[in-house]
Amino acid sequence: MSAMRITRNLITGGAGFLGSHLTDRLMEAGEEVICLDNYFTGSKSNIEQWIGHPRFELIRHDVTEPIRLEVDRIWHLACPASPVHYQFNPIKTAKTSFLGTYNMLGLARRVGARLLLASTSEVYGDPEVHPQPESYRGCVNTIGIRSCYDEGKRIAETLCFDYQRMHGTEIRVMRIFNTYGPRMLPDDGRVVSNFIVQALKGRPLTLYGNGSQTRSFCYVDDLIEGMIRLMNGSHTGPINIGNPGEFTIRQLAELVRERINPDLELIEQPLPQDDPMQRQPIIDLARKELSWEPKIPLQEGLNPTIAWFRECLNPAA
Repeated sequence: MSAMRITRNLITGGAGFLGSHLTDRLMEAGEEVICLDNYFTGSKSNIEQWIGHPRFELIRHDVTEPIRLEVDRIWHLACPASPVHYQFNPIKTAKTSFLGTYNMLGLARRVGARLLLASTSEVYGDPEVHPQPESYRGCVNTIGIRSCYDEGKRIAETLCFDYQRMHGTEIRVMRIFNTYGPRMLPDDGRVVSNFIVQALKGRPLTLYGNGSQTRSFCYVDDLIEGMIRLMNGSHTGPINIGNPGEFTIRQLAELVRERINPDLELIEQPLPQDDPMQRQPIIDLARKELSWEPKIPLQEGLNPTIAWFRECLNPAA
């Protein structure tokens, strides 16, 4: 009797924050992984433990260019996801979402692979419905400084469903809410990174506005579990994957401060353009279809995240 064939996975953005954690999970499960990354925000150091492994392959490639590979599953994560990075070259960000998704769907169609799109809660924009269910269509500025990312992900979702309708391509669409954990970049400008890096450097913590905006923070291990369940399941999506626990930005700052240096002050700066005032997922669909919900509360997940940043800032310590 022949042995079962090992699942062949392609992860775009596989050397990035989420992609590298997904790589770990799939490699530990005994599957084959091809990691595709152009290293704009990804890093070889995130996946170096797998380099040279017979089931692992690393290809430097930009998803805006087509590529031909034989795979069973495509996890399409490639796209800069923090404002600092996606606003660095907004035209390239829009191209990555549109052309990158177009190229990966073309590959999925050719080889009969299932494709999972890592979409985002940013498709909801600055929501007028709170918390946000998947049925909410969003409130997005089409011409603002965040539009390259927000509208890019919206067109990526559109492409997925058009490929499904026109060509029968198997798709899975997940809407990722704020995620944090080890392997985040210290300079990515996200609120968790900002507060931890400022606190570790002994600087005041910067609140934009008065800190009353809300976010929901999902630890990376929980997020990856939800992603894998979505890919393995039968539900197409879109499906919210995030932690419904809602915190104000000020509460987050205080949690970080008390863990690192309770004496640091909080200072206020003007709000950036189009910054959403509130963000919280309704995850009833994920609970029902994937039997998934996050297990790790923010208070617990901050500890390994702070340890990671401490190591990043003081590698020899």
